[in-house]
Amino acid sequence: MPLPKDLLSSRLKNEIRECRKDFEHHFSVSDPDFRKFPITIMVTLVNTPGPVMEGGKVRSRYNHKLKIIITEDYPFQTPIVRWRSKIFHPNIMPPSDGGYICTKLLDEWSFRSTLPAFIRGIESLLLNPNPDNPYDNDTCTKAAEYFNKHPYNPPLADALERTHRKPVIIGEENGNKNSGRRDKKS
Repeated sequence: MPLPKDLLSSRLKNEIRECRKDFEHHFSVSDPDFRKFPITIMVTLVNTPGPVMEGGKVRSRYNHKLKIIITEDYPFQTPIVRWRSKIFHPNIMPPSDGGYICTKLLDEWSFRSTLPAFIRGIESLLLNPNPDNPYDNDTCTKAAEYFNKHPYNPPLADALERTHRKPVIIGEENGNKNSGRRDKKS
């Protein structure tokens, strides 16, 4: 039994609001009022390292696109998710092969699952390819073989510099915004 439309609309607005607050990623929604289903959410992940094959070498790309389709049966029904940008990953098919994403987040989707948690999971999947559980697809199999021999390690300093998370200032609760703050040099 689906959620009442007004409750579903409210939940989706809150989840998108939370995504926009917590991430610097871009979220484009087909119907911002969440009244006409299915809803398409185009997500551009920014400053998020993920592997691509370019010129015969695996490199890190920091911007990625995915499409999330929400039906009126959300959150009881798993969103439909398709990868829309270049990728070399054992658990994400390239768009030309369907753009399917293999993640426990979708396999174990429940009423309590949320879009912000899903986005965090995608970020983690990009950084941590699982070559032991690839899609049965030529590109994904090649990526699994590659990552079994060469673990994915994006340039750490570069990845930290490009982080999209908003900084947390430690000690602000005492009115001193600089107390306990960590600088790059420490």
